[in-house]
Amino acid sequence: MTEKEKMIAGEIYDAYDEELNSLRNHCRQMTARLNGLDIADHKERAEILSALLGSCGENVFIINAQFDYGFNTYIGDEFSANFNFTVLDCAPVHIGRHVLIGPNVTIAPPMHPLVAEERNIRTDGDGRRHLYEYAKPIVIGSNVWIASNVVVMGGVTIGDNCVIGAGSVVTKDIPPNTVAVGAPCRVIREITDDDRIGFDR
Repeated sequence: MTEKEKMIAGEIYDAYDEELNSLRNHCRQMTARLNGLDIADHKERAEILSALLGSCGENVFIINAQFDYGFNTYIGDEFSANFNFTVLDCAPVHIGRHVLIGPNVTIAPPMHPLVAEERNIRTDGDGRRHLYEYAKPIVIGSNVWIASNVVVMGGVTIGDNCVIGAGSVVTKDIPPNTVAVGAPCRVIREITDDDRIGFDR
């Protein structure tokens, strides 16, 4: 298997592999183009996102972003991300429809070994460097609001209709129709009809 195939399969892989380095560099060039465009240039922004991402729905609005690879991120319709949206998509990241992302949110599938000698960067006799890691997929359901400064860790599923409070670190699955906050993030209550604020759309 190539290092890319290992990465996608969730196995331990060398993040400094030549092919992966090239893919990350290409992604950074595309995101630099995206981030440099006028916010009102909807057509070109949509074209870049469609070329960059694994899939991109209709009416996807991202102020500025960083992706590791792009091809491992799948975003549904009517998506909005505020400033500094970061997706380290070493594993697949699936995001549903009608999702709101606050400023400074990080989606972080990569995992590093806990034992230092397994985690440390290694240099071969020929000068080649190696960094071994693995990644776990993330699923964010539809109709989810993730508030500012949230980190979502690898292996997590956030159910439909959830609200994740500002500053949370999401390390475990969050069930649908709930409000969850904290570091680590915990469900504090369900969302019910009593939460409606009573305006017509």
